[in-house]
Amino acid sequence: MTAPELHHRFTEGDPASPVLLLLHGTGGTPEDLLPLAEALDPRAAVLAPAATESEYGASRWFRRLAEGVFDTEDVIERTHELADFVTAARKRYGIENRPLIAVGFSNGANIAAAGLLLRPEVFNKAILYSAMMPVPDPPELDLAGTRVFLSNGDRDPMAPAASAARLVEALRERSADVTTFRFSGGHEITRGGFAAASAWLKRAPATTE
Repeated sequence: MTAPELHHRFTEGDPASPVLLLLHGTGGTPEDLLPLAEALDPRAAVLAPAATESEYGASRWFRRLAEGVFDTEDVIERTHELADFVTAARKRYGIENRPLIAVGFSNGANIAAAGLLLRPEVFNKAILYSAMMPVPDPPELDLAGTRVFLSNGDRDPMAPAASAARLVEALRERSADVTTFRFSGGHEITRGGFAAASAWLKRAPATTE
């Protein structure tokens, strides 16, 4: 099957640095997280695709039935499409041997979380801002070697603490290495969340395994 071609931005960066896969939130664009990527690692390659689902004109990675209620079948389908795109793009740009770190906010963090649970051969490192559990019954895959940083607000109405906790539990049950950062605010990327993610990233092993 031919991998889907998503509109995207790509910057090669330093060949000795990782690839940051930027996944924007609802209504966003591939440019939204570029300042964050520059701050996290100015030498990194950047692969920033655009979501193709539309919700009343706002771009999304997958459909939802209501606020916080996802269309599970669509989540799974779109996650596999994204994973296939990433695999093809890495080969196209000659970056398949560089470690890939997904960086997502909100809806983008949720599809990255789905990728960790469903396609760990593609997604095994991620920085997730305001993520929640994307699929109710993920497969029992071995996620040993997967490293995840999550930043969540205690008063986030769009990514409730209970759902975020279920995501952390599911990842840890499958042997993923999970680091969490909690703050008192809501649905946002905070300075503290950035600083904690930056420190986490500096500790990330520079390998593709």
